Amino acid sequence: MSTRPVGEIIAACEEIFEDLSFAKAREWKAAVPGRKVIGYMPVYVPREIVHAAGMLPLGILGGGADMEVIHGDAYYQSYICRIPRSTIEMAINGKLDFVDGMMFPSICDVIRNLSGIWKLLFKDKYVRYFDAPQNFREEVGGVFYANEMRELRDGLAKLGGREVSDDDIRRSIAVYNENRRWVNQVYDFRSDFPWKAPSAEVYLLMRAGMVLPPEEHTLLMREYLAAAEAANRPMRDNCRVVLTGAFCEQPPLNLIKSLEMSGCYIVDDDLMLVSRWLLTDVPTEGDPIENLSRAFLLHSAETAAKYEPDVAKKGSYLIDSVRKRKADGVIFAAPSFCDPALLDKPMIISRIEPLGIPYIHIQYAENSSQMQPIREQSGTFADSIKLWSAS
Repeated sequence: MSTRPVGEIIAACEEIFEDLSFAKAREWKAAVPGRKVIGYMPVYVPREIVHAAGMLPLGILGGGADMEVIHGDAYYQSYICRIPRSTIEMAINGKLDFVDGMMFPSICDVIRNLSGIWKLLFKDKYVRYFDAPQNFREEVGGVFYANEMRELRDGLAKLGGREVSDDDIRRSIAVYNENRRWVNQVYDFRSDFPWKAPSAEVYLLMRAGMVLPPEEHTLLMREYLAAAEAANRPMRDNCRVVLTGAFCEQPPLNLIKSLEMSGCYIVDDDLMLVSRWLLTDVPTEGDPIENLSRAFLLHSAETAAKYEPDVAKKGSYLIDSVRKRKADGVIFAAPSFCDPALLDKPMIISRIEPLGIPYIHIQYAENSSQMQPIREQSGTFADSIKLWSAS
């Protein structure tokens, strides 16, 4: 394994993060004639099926902090989040011209409408609105979801010009099982030693996994963990927080850096949830579609993107995360106008307030630039926690 220092590894990840032309994905496609790239929006799609079709799943997470949105504003009203507008901007400007198809998961009405706009704008592209069940009974939601995945498999097979067999999917399930295990190891390491794995680094490392093939991303995470463990970094007197609500439109990198600079170690988050959505390994024996369906129904992350019929259980995942990561508090960080996150917040607060878990709330857009107010707010939050802990 390579012995690159941690700074060099993260510099490579940051180069991928800043490259809105997706050079790495373009190189992958150009390396073998006939290869295809399938883009997907947050929060979750079964990447295993795309991978099994011999295609590269490419995470599209908006235009980021520096992109000027001009054309995208013409397609949406001003009072919605920014990610669909910057995504349209990228497409119209040709940054996604190499992408052969796009998947739009059922996270909210805005992303649903984006799939329709995509069909109107790019009639020659494969477009799939990927609906996920909100009924988690196997005989209802399970049947529906398995059929959705079979339709996806058949659509990609037609696009790629070859059958996607059960063995193809089983092999891809194994690849993503391993990738997810290393993702979890990175998160565990950051929780245990947050001064050795700053959240801005972990974020860039996970963002690289949205562009690179999963096999390459797994090797990158192994390399990072070895380098981070060997690095000698000072431990700071920071409090430990869970960052939640940022599962779709991503915050600016500077926001994550600002939270840590203000005195908060982020020991868990829901950023780029696709890589941690399934909580256990998916079995590689038996019907692979059924296995993926059961994993989604029975062993997937609880977030605002997923319906919880029992109000008494709403937010339990966050309480479990606070306890598991020994967090001192919670930072609710939601994109402006994000209906799922902002509607969930009061219900979750009603669960954590009786437990005495401190929290604050901030809002952002992917292009937010003024970090000083956020740094002051989170810094005050961190100081308050330290004072309460000392009393």
